[in-house]
Amino acid sequence: MRTNNAQVKNIIISVYFILIVLAIVLATVFSAFSHLTSNPLLTFLIIFGGFLVLFFSVHAISKYFEYDSDGIKVVIINRGLLLSEYLNYREHKLEFDKHRLSAFKFKNYVVFKSLTLHINNPKGHIKKETFNVTLVTKKKRRYIGQSLSKMVKNNTKPTN
Repeated sequence: MRTNNAQVKNIIISVYFILIVLAIVLATVFSAFSHLTSNPLLTFLIIFGGFLVLFFSVHAISKYFEYDSDGIKVVIINRGLLLSEYLNYREHKLEFDKHRLSAFKFKNYVVFKSLTLHINNPKGHIKKETFNVTLVTKKKRRYIGQSLSKMVKNNTKPTN
């Protein structure tokens, strides 16, 4: 099974555009926020801090996700959506044999969703890998879960 969330790139670009327009609007109507504090510098810092929190939270959440379980190996990739073709500074790639998967879990937080995989290494230790699946649709997460649970089920079967 192969799936990814490439279609959300345009949505994230639109969100960044809206954030930039919002910053420009707030900069032009800065005097309207003078009732927050009597100090204009403090008002500016509050508005700028709020903008930075919004900007970096969108940046942290917006990741490209690709899942490929065709063949003997499973390949899972997480990387940034913007500038990922040129700068691969946020890439997290995992490639493992299907028989090494021992467990998985989807975790749903308020604005963040993650997939944690438990992979057995050749020495018998379990390695945990976590991927950001926030922008993957619910339907695709369900299909990924079905694929992973099938692998776990095949790995826990007693061999005769």
